[in-house]
Amino acid sequence: MTLKIRVIAPDKVVWDANAEEIILPSSTGQLGILTGHIPLLTALDIGVMRVRIKKEWKPIILLGGFAEIKNNNITILVNGAEEVNETNLDDAKNNLEEATKILEEAETNKEKIEGTQELRKAKARLQAAIINNN
Repeated sequence: MTLKIRVIAPDKVVWDANAEEIILPSSTGQLGILTGHIPLLTALDIGVMRVRIKKEWKPIILLGGFAEIKNNNITILVNGAEEVNETNLDDAKNNLEEATKILEEAETNKEKIEGTQELRKAKARLQAAIINNN
């Protein structure tokens, strides 16, 4: 028995496949889902969703949204998502440093909010690169 997972962004279906297990970046922490999970609706934060297919973990970066779990079907509606294929660990680290610098230099509230969002995305990309390189 497997989980049917669909990740849907405003402009496309990002992921549509079966998996044995999924770990979601919920707004209250990491949320592991196996087959037979009780029905659930949860908010998602910016972070890395990890999907286990045939004992291999695949990271997908989610940019916030909601997930519905029901009858081994997981529907994830997100603001955006990034599949991780070949992420260079050094590039991800540099991206994080740049985002940190932008946030430190932010002066207006708008710049601080945008800087915080970019920092969270950069942290997710680094985490995905680490998972992908293991």
